[in-house]
Amino acid sequence: MTDTALEPPQTERLFTRPAAAASCVGFVLIGMLQALYGPAVPALRAEYDLAPWSAGLGLSLHFTGGVAGVLLFNAIRSRLTNRALLATSYGLMAAGSAGFALAPNWPTALAAAFAGGLGFGGIDYSLNQLFAVGFGSRSTAMLNILNAHFGIGAVLGPALIAWLGPDDYPYTFAVCAAMAGLLILCTGGVRTQGTVTEGPRTSRARGALSRVLVGFLVLYILNVAVEAGVGGWEPTHLETVGYSAAAAASATSVYWLMMTAGRFLVAPVTLKYAPEYILGVCAAGMTLCLLLALVKALAPLAYAGVGLFIAPVFPTGLPWLNKVLPEARRAGAWVIAASMIGGVAAPPLLGVGIEASGIHTVPWLLTVLSAASLVATAWLIGMTRTSSGTKSA
Repeated sequence: MTDTALEPPQTERLFTRPAAAASCVGFVLIGMLQALYGPAVPALRAEYDLAPWSAGLGLSLHFTGGVAGVLLFNAIRSRLTNRALLATSYGLMAAGSAGFALAPNWPTALAAAFAGGLGFGGIDYSLNQLFAVGFGSRSTAMLNILNAHFGIGAVLGPALIAWLGPDDYPYTFAVCAAMAGLLILCTGGVRTQGTVTEGPRTSRARGALSRVLVGFLVLYILNVAVEAGVGGWEPTHLETVGYSAAAAASATSVYWLMMTAGRFLVAPVTLKYAPEYILGVCAAGMTLCLLLALVKALAPLAYAGVGLFIAPVFPTGLPWLNKVLPEARRAGAWVIAASMIGGVAAPPLLGVGIEASGIHTVPWLLTVLSAASLVATAWLIGMTRTSSGTKSA
């Protein structure tokens, strides 16, 4: 028995080379925009006389808009061409970024953050989905390269604010608005994909595939929870076990840089090994690294290892999802939205556990999440093989 029936149909490349390069710039842009809100908080508090919790609403509204954007563009996907989908998303990002830069009051700024988040969600959803199917056998490699550019943007955003000074944060958002406007002009090289017609499924097959989708949702929520949890709590844990604040901050920066490097490094590997094999190795590797983080002398290196192993999970899982669920346009939207929700919810929920058990338990709590993702990965591998057998029997 083979899994031929589960393979997505072959399509022509959806991107010209200039359009693919522009899409990578688009991911630099969304990484940069997301990373601007935190460094701008001191200036926002001074300008609008905000309490700390209120100043944090900018990023919260951005993420809320991101989730809404994924679900909205997924709902209207069939009515838009690929070019229109991307152009509309870039337009919303341009309007939201410009609005945040020019907002006369805080409610207007929050509305602009939500609008920019809608465009952020549209770009995140559409480019991840299109890259997952748009390059044939090279799609997984290209998807990792695309997501690596998000990390580049996440490093550039705070660096730009540090260079200009926090009080000049409106200029950084204006740069984002200008970049988004220019990228609208670069959507001409994105082709429209033909509609895939699927045959009828038996109730048994539908049930198996529904369980597979749930498995992917769990996998993505857990992995983004680990990703956000390490980023949010690594510096506190390292300081608690005796590292200086500067060393802890530097180690956290290395963690994020390793996530970016890992996606570039795994790209050639995806040309030789199946996505499910890569995800299995990644889940085992990051679980081992989190256990090593319990050893003080190894903790900074161990967290860097987590960044390296977790890096390929998000972009490599989407082609696997497309392989086992050919109707993954909608499935992918739910997975991407779930990952955003996991990233928002994980740090405060981990905080509750840490408050109850102490900062020293951070690696243990993260190891539990990582081990659960390893179990979910193994379960998905077994389920997709079972589904393959069901389909081809």
